[in-house]
Amino acid sequence: MIASLAGRVGAHTAGGLVVVVGGVGLAVQTTPATRARLRPGDEASLATSLVVREDSLTLYGFETDDERELFELLQTASGVGPKVAQAVLTVHTPDAVRRALATEDLTALTLVPGIGRKGAQRMVLELKDKVGAGAGTAVAGVPGWRDTLTEALTGLGWSANQADEVVVTLATSHPDATMSDVPTLLKEALARMAR
Repeated sequence: MIASLAGRVGAHTAGGLVVVVGGVGLAVQTTPATRARLRPGDEASLATSLVVREDSLTLYGFETDDERELFELLQTASGVGPKVAQAVLTVHTPDAVRRALATEDLTALTLVPGIGRKGAQRMVLELKDKVGAGAGTAVAGVPGWRDTLTEALTGLGWSANQADEVVVTLATSHPDATMSDVPTLLKEALARMAR
């Protein structure tokens, strides 16, 4: 298996990058965020996962080993192939995925194109006990800003469902948010809920 690669970005493709390694251009499927961060000519170092099918060999590239490990774990769930697993990591950070699985947050999981409610339930059932055991960041290490923001919104009179819905939306649009961002996120949440 090809576990990683390092080389120069030769070009962007519709689904990823061409990374030139030792004079050979390797097509690597990546998330849009990874593709946007790496421009042609940049040096790239990616953790990779090779998916072998009867009619194809597809190399998927990730910025961290943690992303790659989660990509591979997601595919162990029934009905989740590499494209859906990559879509999960396009919409959510690895910590957000672990949290959604551990807390059975079906709303967060169904934000991913290709995952309906039944698929999200199946993922939770099959993966919930596996996500906390892996290396990398444990669920307990996920920042608690979502809980704090949800409590603030329910304290202001919004229902728990309304608060959860807007917090999931904000988590998607602000994947790197921390506790220090809660005041700003609260203002944005109130603006969204007032519409």
